[in-house]
Amino acid sequence: MQLKPYARTLAVALSLAFVAGCSSSGGTQDGVMDGSRDGAAGTGTAGSGQISGSRMGDGAGQQADGRIPQQRTIYFEFDSDRIRSEFEPVLASHARYLRSNGNARVVLQGHTDERGTREYNMALGERRARSVERFLSVQGVSPSQVEVVSYGEERPAARGPNEEAYAQNRRVVFAY
Repeated sequence: MQLKPYARTLAVALSLAFVAGCSSSGGTQDGVMDGSRDGAAGTGTAGSGQISGSRMGDGAGQQADGRIPQQRTIYFEFDSDRIRSEFEPVLASHARYLRSNGNARVVLQGHTDERGTREYNMALGERRARSVERFLSVQGVSPSQVEVVSYGEERPAARGPNEEAYAQNRRVVFAY
């Protein structure tokens, strides 16, 4: 297991989330996919399979009133469990909610698109959910508040053998 790259990435993600949380001004994002083609695994290419929005201004920003953040889905690149920087404010808002509501529990549901074997996709779905779990843990969320489940390719959000459907299925869902 390569912990050093994860620790380095997590430190950068934490720093970016903190800065983004401090300077958040909301947004007008709507969660619609742009349908662009995915990049190679692990390349982190901007613009590949990107979400053209995610309602960060509606619920993922600062939850001063103690409500569960409205955006409960984050998306991943093809064959990757790396948290995309555009979703760090969403994760930070969930962390704030969970920290301020000690009795709240969340199930992080990891999903993949249909490509790859069933076994590989179950493992990838779990890695994605664990990646989110680590982010929340670094933000101070108690491990007793978080459960991880992988559904792999078994519960698609969108059907069809095309990039738009694949991109919508590569996700982690916050189930409160």
